[in-house]
Amino acid sequence: MVFDPNLFNTESEQVQRNTLLQYLKQQHPEVLEQVAQSATPEIKQIITQNVQGLIGMLPSEDFNVQIITDRDNMANLLASAMMTGYFLRRMEQRMELDSTLDDTSSLR
Repeated sequence: MVFDPNLFNTESEQVQRNTLLQYLKQQHPEVLEQVAQSATPEIKQIITQNVQGLIGMLPSEDFNVQIITDRDNMANLLASAMMTGYFLRRMEQRMELDSTLDDTSSLR
């Protein structure tokens, strides 16, 4: 999983007002790569299934699939995948914390 720091190279008025996008543009590519690589296989699998559900999935061996969209729809899809990833990571951390707390409470 790789984040392309040049993905949002546009100067529309809407993009200029987006503070999160401005923050992402200020980050070094190495930082973005490290964040992208930190996703666990379980999170990657769920995001893959989510994106496939949004755009549809036909077996490539039987179909010549081509998806065409505009920049706004692609940005919405990316935002959805990012938010799903952040949510899943937080839930994964919560699950780990719950497990740790359960383990320490059973030692008493």
